[in-house]
Amino acid sequence: MANPYDGHSSHTPKHSADGTHPCAARRATLHLGAPPPAAHAAAEAVEVSKHYGSGETVVKALDQVSVTFERQRFTAIMGPSGSGKSTLMHCLAGLDSVTSGTVRVAQTELTELKDKQLTTLRRDRLGFVFQSFNLVPTLTALENITLPLDIAGRKADPDWLRRIVTALGLNDRLDHRPSELSGGQQQRVACARAMVGRPEVVFGDEPTGNLDSHSSTEVLTILRESVQDLQQTVVIVTHDPRAASYADRVVFLADGRVAGYMDTPTQDVILDAMKQLEEDQ
Repeated sequence: MANPYDGHSSHTPKHSADGTHPCAARRATLHLGAPPPAAHAAAEAVEVSKHYGSGETVVKALDQVSVTFERQRFTAIMGPSGSGKSTLMHCLAGLDSVTSGTVRVAQTELTELKDKQLTTLRRDRLGFVFQSFNLVPTLTALENITLPLDIAGRKADPDWLRRIVTALGLNDRLDHRPSELSGGQQQRVACARAMVGRPEVVFGDEPTGNLDSHSSTEVLTILRESVQDLQQTVVIVTHDPRAASYADRVVFLADGRVAGYMDTPTQDVILDAMKQLEEDQ
């Protein structure tokens, strides 16, 4: 497919010297318990439990979790290994079912949907960025970006496509195949693919886990700016305090429950909070 855009981008990450977003200059404070309910929730879990196994061998990955994720904000979910952070995101994104409780995305209750309805909702209203890029090697960057819409038989909004391609600094890479792109560029393509359908929420599961420091900064800046400039809602799971410092809010899990949260987080305070959670386990 030919590149429909002739312009070249000058993508310049807007982050501070220490790798945090501009709001992080203010001192972050860890608040215990779940954050207050959001007036405009993009996604929410209400008394959600997720159990694996049964009887004496049951594992409670999530235990009565109630938390909301505000629209047009960047939220990171963190916690020690086994805290339930990935399980929570998978339940919020409709990738896993809950044992009990309610999950809503944009006022739609996922727990009431049949499999086909859930598949349609994930395809049409949610975006996903994973640790592996999951790009089709024989397709160009542009063809990879529009692939979900092509599969659904939908046309990309040309103005929106142009806007996200420009915002992600991909104007001069659209004709390239994945093998001709760096890791950071491939993940930017994956971000564009996640946003091309104007999703209610973009979910990221360790989206920088396979990237070097430079590429990680590129992708985190893209996610940060997608919230600021494109009014996107982003929720990621990460183990990396530096990655989480790009978020507006960090929600901490421990032992399958919400342990606390902080707004305008800084890397140092996130690291201190994680150390405390690990010591308390």
